[in-house]
Amino acid sequence: MNSTLATLPAALAGLTVIIIVLWDAFEAIILPRRVTRRIRLTRLFYRATWQPCSALLRRLPPGKKREKYLSFYGPLSLLLLLLVWAVGLVAGFATLLWALAVRLNVPAETTAFGTYLYMSGVTFFTLGFGDITPATSLGRTLTVIEAGVGFGFLAIVIGYLPVLYQAFSRREVNISLLDARAGSPSSAIELLRRHGESDSLDDLNNLLREWERWSSELLESHLSYPLLCYYRSQHDNQSWLASLTTIMDTCALIIAGVDGVRAWQAQLTFAMARHAIVDIAQIFNSAPVAPDRDRLTPEDTIRARKTLASVGVVLHDDDAAAQKLSELRQMYEPYVNALSCHLLMTLPPWVPATEGADNWRTSAWGRISAGLEVSPQSQARDDEHVW
Repeated sequence: MNSTLATLPAALAGLTVIIIVLWDAFEAIILPRRVTRRIRLTRLFYRATWQPCSALLRRLPPGKKREKYLSFYGPLSLLLLLLVWAVGLVAGFATLLWALAVRLNVPAETTAFGTYLYMSGVTFFTLGFGDITPATSLGRTLTVIEAGVGFGFLAIVIGYLPVLYQAFSRREVNISLLDARAGSPSSAIELLRRHGESDSLDDLNNLLREWERWSSELLESHLSYPLLCYYRSQHDNQSWLASLTTIMDTCALIIAGVDGVRAWQAQLTFAMARHAIVDIAQIFNSAPVAPDRDRLTPEDTIRARKTLASVGVVLHDDDAAAQKLSELRQMYEPYVNALSCHLLMTLPPWVPATEGADNWRTSAWGRISAGLEVSPQSQARDDEHVW
């Protein structure tokens, strides 16, 4: 009786661990919607790993070196999370078998917990060594259940990884396409300038329509798989957050007033993009916070008007347009800034600071085909990408 009372808490603990891990894996992999419950194993895992990692990397200045290290976090955290789930299930079943004093076919007279842990691991990963087996009906039943859970867990993980990386690839396509249209890093003024320079302002509606759908897909995929938020783009001056911010900046300018561009599609894209950014901010419990520095200063506004006027694009400069632009910015800038601080992703400028080369020009071959001289510095930068 005393032995039973002593092992009952251990049996409950093992069963609780199994239930928690299975339910957490179900919510993270299978459930296609955002989980609002704050106490979750996955949430605790990412909080415990991201906070020290980001605090350490904040010591590095923004740039290629920091982005290089940050790019490892997403894939490594996925592997560590799967490992945590597997270890939790193996330990949970081992504790349950040990607490229920399931007899094992082993030479030793007394069975230590390590033996149960070994048998649980062999069973979970369906190795089938057969050197240690349960000797009771209860033990055999639990072993069959664990083998089924392990087999199903591995099957789900195998199916989960392609879905995750397909969503990542779809996300990156439009980000790469924005390079030649809005510069590297992208900016709203550069996007409008290039369309105005090529007399293609009418094409903005088609572009914004594509980004409306992209924002919708981003909302669906990143709410279902928040891990994707930590995955970085191929270039250090690109990110899903910066690209989405550029599109919202562009929509805000068009809604406030740009001659020759209809505002209807911009309003639709702005609504979808803001919906996505606000819901994603809620995943990380990132309260909206205004940027420390104004992203569009009065000096930037003057420079933007001159830049666009040189290619025939006219921004409305009346008080109503300025008030409308300010209201629109307040609707999304605090959210993108909160995510920028949390994910260590740099927000794009409204006006390009310098006339740097686009990413498509950074290889030696791209510079030669464009008639540009290849400097030793650019060649050294290109060599970093050759492997």
